Amino acid sequence: MNSPINLTHERILITGAAGFLGRHVVAELRTAGIRENHILAPRQSEYDLTDATQVVRMFDELKPTMVLHLAAQVGGIGANRDNPGRFFYANLAMGMNLIENARRMGLKKFVQIGTVCSYPKFAPVPFREADLWNGYPEETNAPYGVAKKALLVMLQGYRAQYGLNGIFLMPVNLYGPYDNFDLQAGHVIPALIRKFVEARRAGASNVTVWGTGNVSREFLYVEDCARAIVLATQRYDGADPVNVGAGFEITIADLVDKIRTLTGYQGKVVWDSSKPDGQPRRMLDTSRAEDRFGFKAQISFDDGLRRTIAWFESTAKK
Repeated sequence: MNSPINLTHERILITGAAGFLGRHVVAELRTAGIRENHILAPRQSEYDLTDATQVVRMFDELKPTMVLHLAAQVGGIGANRDNPGRFFYANLAMGMNLIENARRMGLKKFVQIGTVCSYPKFAPVPFREADLWNGYPEETNAPYGVAKKALLVMLQGYRAQYGLNGIFLMPVNLYGPYDNFDLQAGHVIPALIRKFVEARRAGASNVTVWGTGNVSREFLYVEDCARAIVLATQRYDGADPVNVGAGFEITIADLVDKIRTLTGYQGKVVWDSSKPDGQPRRMLDTSRAEDRFGFKAQISFDDGLRRTIAWFESTAKK
């Protein structure tokens, strides 16, 4: 493990700072003692990261010394299926523009957030970083996953040719307060929470859930992920990609039952098996993160779900 970098002397640009993960990373940086005027959090309305000219202007105006690239165009199975071209283009373009300008400006560090969706569809479980290239990703989210994986190659190439210190982190599915609870674009946990809460409030007799429930997933509470990103920014300088997760898996059927119980919904669950399940299993080997920068998840899954449900209940219209 490397000696930690003192981040208090850096000007840290965070893309996607107003988003789900971004707002938690900003909070973690504040906890780490970063001054407010050293946390650079431009909005999408100020700079279009898919436009190379606007990214040049952003770097010249804000003058960061480090970049944490969290911004992404992403969604659940439905959103990935409906927007494969846009998700590929936008995620690749944003990353390419930012990495090139990090090289141009001689930044001290570039942190790229990848995705578990980059792994092969039938990767051995738990997913190990060494298996990242041993097959094609699951079809419904392959464009998004391949675009992110291409940025890993770019960072490794820029490290070799230009000496850019770029690291690549691959979080598993995240959940927590401020997630996207939209039923079309949201991921499985926020979508299920919303469905069950709204069904309970409406007195609905049943809730329809996509798929068969047989596939498994791993989930990481968003505050744990934010802590991992800041730890890696401080302590990790390697070219190898690193998984960021909690190191467990749960079937979607068990997840549905757990959320149904925690939200207090007492009706029936109807499975729509005509809808896709996605990747058969998903769980990460998280040993590299613990070894390279000392990260281990702290928030239990049940506790994280309770916090997320409580946040949604307090913010959703009754």
